[in-house]
Amino acid sequence: MRSRNHNGTDIEQVTEFILIGFQLSRSLEIFVFALLLVVFLLTLAGNFTIILLVGFNKCFHTPMYFFLCNLSLLEILFISSITPKMLMNLMSRNKAISFLACAAQCYFYFFLGTTEFILIAVMSFDRYVAICHPLRYATIMNGCFCTCLVLFCWIGGFLSTIVSFCLIFRLSFCDSNIIDHFFCDYGPMITLSCSDVHVLLSLASILSSVVLLSSLSITAISYLYIIVTIFRMKATKGQQKAYSTCASHIMVASIFYGSAIFMYSLSNKERSQDIQKAVAVLTAVVTPLLNPFIYTLRNEKVKETVKDFLKRKKIPL
Repeated sequence: MRSRNHNGTDIEQVTEFILIGFQLSRSLEIFVFALLLVVFLLTLAGNFTIILLVGFNKCFHTPMYFFLCNLSLLEILFISSITPKMLMNLMSRNKAISFLACAAQCYFYFFLGTTEFILIAVMSFDRYVAICHPLRYATIMNGCFCTCLVLFCWIGGFLSTIVSFCLIFRLSFCDSNIIDHFFCDYGPMITLSCSDVHVLLSLASILSSVVLLSSLSITAISYLYIIVTIFRMKATKGQQKAYSTCASHIMVASIFYGSAIFMYSLSNKERSQDIQKAVAVLTAVVTPLLNPFIYTLRNEKVKETVKDFLKRKKIPL
């Protein structure tokens, strides 16, 4: 396929990319494939379980579990946008991916990731209202308002990423088509372009910084007020209950923000590509697996519901 660059010269347009991945030995590739497959299946099972628990048990029809259900849906879509192709590449010698598939994978990775950032901030606000304004919680976090917040998360994630990725289709890709990553990451992908990408990189940097810093600020401020409120509580049981309702969310937010800040705040000169890949695995594969376990293992209400279900089905614990 031929096109013209910005100088008007004919060039051969790249129609597919090659994902290098981890460059492992064959035996190690098989081991990593088996490990990632198990992680992928456990992630799907864990997050689907949360969705089913929330959907079919009226005791979970509260704002906190409504947001948790959306988080689980995000995690399912998030890991599904990366892992299947990664598993295919581990077992195949052909590691090619078409331009359209690469652009789609890149878009959904950042769209879902951005949506999750916003949702984590919304969940922090929910915990702030529950602990700092418990008497007004039911009034403030009513069904209509919660639905609007979730729609804001999804629409906000879509709008904040769609412009950058529409511009990708205006780029010309020529010469090298090798991406030194296991998925189509935004930076490595567009830096292969023979078009001028400075504006696109700046736009993406600004948008990602706005989303990251704004959501992180809301989360941090919410928990600052929560911590102050907890310390002012006189009853020890009240402090423990307030802490237990926030501990799981703090763990998830710390992992997600920590890995994202490390990946996108440092320049390419300050980190090796292998380190970037390792952190990307943590964000794209490990974090979606941890979420259901963190929320269920620390949540007595969820554990009791699961135990009751197993007893009814006469499944030994």
